[in-house]
Amino acid sequence: MTKLVPMAAADYARFCATAIPGFAADKVAAGQWQAEESLELARKAYEHLLPDGLATANHYLYCVVGDHDEVVGMLWFAAKEQAGRRIAYINEIEIQPEHRRRGHARRALEAAEAEARKLGLEGIGLHVFGHNAGARALYESLGYQPTNINMFKPL
Repeated sequence: MTKLVPMAAADYARFCATAIPGFAADKVAAGQWQAEESLELARKAYEHLLPDGLATANHYLYCVVGDHDEVVGMLWFAAKEQAGRRIAYINEIEIQPEHRRRGHARRALEAAEAEARKLGLEGIGLHVFGHNAGARALYESLGYQPTNINMFKPL
């Protein structure tokens, strides 16, 4: 049974070590950043979003724990105001490659819904990169609907 467990300091350090380069790579793949500047821009973005690390107010960071109490990924959401409602906004969900396609992401997202309800939040939003077809399919199967679509054509 997949579950969410609040991150400890060591978990947070491992999270940053993989999430920041991963975010940089996604921004490059999406054509939004140049490769040579991407790592620094990603680091600054994370410092801006999580200025107090795990203690940053209204941010909830979890390890995704699998069937044998092993960490198989992570999930991070923030409580924020959107259109007059308090919602959870998923900033990051990542399942380690060797644990993918086993239902962990689906169950982690369902657990995030439960956590958001406990906090009195009224919905969940997220961003997905256009090139991530697998994630888009997962989110749609869980009832997420597109709210904005940015498109680009290289010349």
